[in-house]
Amino acid sequence: MSDSIQLIPTAKGKLARRIKQFKSEPLPWALYMLGAWGFAKLRSAMYARLLKAPGLNVGPCCAIRGTQCITMGSGVSIYGGLWLEAVQHYRQQSFSPTIIIGDNVSFSLDVHITCVERIEIGNGVLFGSRVHVSDHNHGSYVGMHQSHPQQAPAERELALRGAVVIEDNVWIGDNVIILGPVRIGAGAIVGANSVISTDVPAATMVVGAPAKVVKQFDYELNLWKKI
Repeated sequence: MSDSIQLIPTAKGKLARRIKQFKSEPLPWALYMLGAWGFAKLRSAMYARLLKAPGLNVGPCCAIRGTQCITMGSGVSIYGGLWLEAVQHYRQQSFSPTIIIGDNVSFSLDVHITCVERIEIGNGVLFGSRVHVSDHNHGSYVGMHQSHPQQAPAERELALRGAVVIEDNVWIGDNVIILGPVRIGAGAIVGANSVISTDVPAATMVVGAPAKVVKQFDYELNLWKKI
């Protein structure tokens, strides 16, 4: 084989393969699909440049706001519908948020992450669909100055709860809600439909609302054991 042969697919080669995939479709639909694919690739490239995140793949219907407060690693994959927002201003309030996302993080459909203080996501984290992560509330419900029920929730001030830290290789199932202050330890598994508002130890499996530990990984036996 000649050394001049390129083993890494070129952009032209990828486009040719994509056109081949659409040949079985009716021409108008094939052209639409090809255009949508091209636009998605362009959008991903623009976000990758803006966030300095090489290999970023951004699906449709995503909203990423406050990009100057967001740090993202390489190889991040977003299926679609992500709402990722570092909130700097809300009505009369101002914040200095920080969102840190590591390498090779995968977001499934319709994940919502909103931050006014600090949210950290480690390397290799997998998000299921419709996961919500927040470090704040609409309104205050503890202490002396609490929000009044006759005030519309959208008009209430944002109240800080505390930072959210999700360590490396965490798997978060569908429909999970994560509310700070909380730390989810490395290698933990959060079962679908769980609510996380307290720390989750590393290498444990938690389920429920509120979530409770049901299994823990035994490194000597190399298996998950019921608690």
